[in-house]
Amino acid sequence: MSYCTPLLRSLSRQKVAPVATSFARRSMGTWPKMRPKRVRMITMDVTGTIVSFRGSLEEHYIGAATKCGIEGVNGSKINEAFGQAYRETSDRYPCFGGDELTAKQWWKECVVKSFLYAGVEMSEHQQDMVFQRIYSRFGSNICYELFPDAIPFLKWARRNNIVCGVLSNADERYGDSILPMLGLTHDELQFQCFSKDLMIEKPDARLFMAAIKEGEAFLPSQHEHPCDPSEVLHIGNDFAKDFEGARRTGIHAVLLDRYDEKDRAGEWRRRGALVFTDLMDVLEFLGRSDCQLG
Repeated sequence: MSYCTPLLRSLSRQKVAPVATSFARRSMGTWPKMRPKRVRMITMDVTGTIVSFRGSLEEHYIGAATKCGIEGVNGSKINEAFGQAYRETSDRYPCFGGDELTAKQWWKECVVKSFLYAGVEMSEHQQDMVFQRIYSRFGSNICYELFPDAIPFLKWARRNNIVCGVLSNADERYGDSILPMLGLTHDELQFQCFSKDLMIEKPDARLFMAAIKEGEAFLPSQHEHPCDPSEVLHIGNDFAKDFEGARRTGIHAVLLDRYDEKDRAGEWRRRGALVFTDLMDVLEFLGRSDCQLG
């Protein structure tokens, strides 16, 4: 099920000039600190922001192979092999296949290549069995859990008339099954925009602008002016995709260091990003900013 309208898909294909052209020229430099004056909408990345993986990729992949009678998989090679397969599949079929492949077809190519690059030879029947087990597993809540601050933060936003939605480089399974199974429905996340549906990926400004357009329908104050990018806050965990992508679109942005990666978080801060450890820190930041909410 696609959550983005045909109009949004059309908008995502149009050329959108960055709102702040001076920011668009920034690459490895630092960004000036900016505090929002008003927040009417919050967009959020999924994995590493509101949802965490359970277990390791190695554990899930080797476990699936073992269940299918395939022994001797070198665990030390799986992560690197998956990384190579993921990059190659993404380059060949961007946005999880867009209109060319279903998400399931895309992931099958990626998974089969992962084992191939790890030196595992399987028959076509074995490939089908292993893939189906992995695909089903990653489509369930076995591999995911909510960060404990996600629902309290979303409830706080709702009390303050802030519209919240997902903006993620992901396929539609998050919206169709994973998020609802974790307790996040359209009551908590009013809109959901995935790169698979819109066939454009962060940090492209068109994806951010499409998300704003989707979220405007849920604003309690629609009689006011349309939501300006400066009235939106994006929360994510990737400097280029989430922070720079949002800032180049004129959207405020903060990053979360969920896994205590001090070196990476320090580099983000050096380059001008506001970095917090959890969503309660973001709530406190908005409180200290004394900005208008909703």
